[in-house]
Amino acid sequence: MSVRLPEIEMTRRELQRKLDNKKSQSERNRLGQFATPPALAQDILDYAKTLTPKRGRVSFLDPALGTGAFYSAFLRSYPANRRGDAMGFEIDLDFARGAKKLWGRSGLTVKASDFTTQSGQPKFGLVICNPPYVRHHHIGEAKARLQTETAKACGFPISGLAGLYTYFIGLSHSWLAKRAISGWLVPSEFMDVNYGRELKNYLLHRVTLLRIHRFDPNEAQFEDAIVSSAVVWFRNEARPQGHAVEFTYGGTLLNPLVRRVVAESNLEQETKWTRFPNQQTRARTNETKLSDYFKISRGLATGSNAYFILPERVLRERNLPLECFKPILPSSRYIPDDEITADDQGVPYLDRRLFILDTMLSEDEIASRYPSLIKYLEEGKRHDLHKGYLCSHRKPWYAQEKRAPAPIVCTYLGRSNKKSGRPFRFILNNSQATVANVYLAMYPTAGLARAISSQPTIIREIWRALNQISSDTLLAEGRVYGGGLHKLEPRELSNVPVPEIARLVPVPDFQRDLFMATAAE
Repeated sequence: MSVRLPEIEMTRRELQRKLDNKKSQSERNRLGQFATPPALAQDILDYAKTLTPKRGRVSFLDPALGTGAFYSAFLRSYPANRRGDAMGFEIDLDFARGAKKLWGRSGLTVKASDFTTQSGQPKFGLVICNPPYVRHHHIGEAKARLQTETAKACGFPISGLAGLYTYFIGLSHSWLAKRAISGWLVPSEFMDVNYGRELKNYLLHRVTLLRIHRFDPNEAQFEDAIVSSAVVWFRNEARPQGHAVEFTYGGTLLNPLVRRVVAESNLEQETKWTRFPNQQTRARTNETKLSDYFKISRGLATGSNAYFILPERVLRERNLPLECFKPILPSSRYIPDDEITADDQGVPYLDRRLFILDTMLSEDEIASRYPSLIKYLEEGKRHDLHKGYLCSHRKPWYAQEKRAPAPIVCTYLGRSNKKSGRPFRFILNNSQATVANVYLAMYPTAGLARAISSQPTIIREIWRALNQISSDTLLAEGRVYGGGLHKLEPRELSNVPVPEIARLVPVPDFQRDLFMATAAE
């Protein structure tokens, strides 16, 4: 039956707008509902057409249909005589009802059900999907079932830290016809993180990975989600010997800005796929890394920064005992310089001076000695802070992890479009201030500590060398989100190569010092 596509597509967009407005932003974030922009949906289907057979009918499946943006594009990309059976799953009843009303007469079967609970019948030649972007902690009790069923479907268990979209990809395997084409609009994070390893193994060993296009993170594809997006394409067949994968970046799917072909054998060894196509395959060397010089960890997770971290002014106003607090650095935007100096007590010379509650005194002892502080603790308990996950696992509940001040700290998040051109800062900390988890704390290894002890000025030289590391080197180890927001986890920063530091303090000297120290013991 003929379909008046322009009119229906305009109706679909209006329906999408109305249904989106029925839910708050937080609800949509929890459910992972982020609508595919119409132009992007069309771009994806136009590219899909270049991968599917030139003759015969193409059957279509969308496991997370929404209002049918991909199906609408499918109808425009494939003429009626090329369209086979079409099916879409949609768990949200409002969206499912709307999609049925829109597309029911066009040949699309709309299933108002959860795709992850369905068996893989029938098989389809083209699977296109923008799966729900639900983080692992919102998946809930279904996680165990999803892990079991996904392992059965695709042969690889999914990490419990992975988002819902990874299960959709794995479960879709049982719906794929032989040589079927799959295209998935997903967050690019799986390309870099440990919990994406099994998904990458699936793409490398169970199917033939054809192409990954990563959009410029400064040009986010979704207005309502801070996520760096990629489109992953694969064919349901064993990969041929010597196969290579096309990586593209920026621009559009059909007109990317950068292109590189990477041998799958190199992808087996590379943990950071987002380095492609902008960078070449990384050579395997024994170069020194930051982990040779520093033990790196996230700053303190307090349980409630707003409660446990207080400005100096509040301590005075409430007459809170300074001896039960210790200094902590504010956010980097309140630190104008990359070096922090301090007074005789080790408190930073900063306009914004913050202190974190840090005492092991019992509540009875505090009540006896510090009436103002026990009153403050009671306020926290009235807000159930002591019942929170972190606080409930501490004794006493207001205690903090014991952590020495780090001589160098690195910012945890940063944008590549900053005026300085550097997304991350290395800050020399000459104070006794600790840091919250918005920083990475860098503690010298035993070998470096010995070198600093014998030559104290070397820490300053190392700090300068850190700030000479190129942005590209740092970004190659981190991960990126929509809007150009970059993040470095401790392990990622630990992997940064540092030949600049090796020239100052060679690693073999550390190894010799450690051997001698061990022998002496």
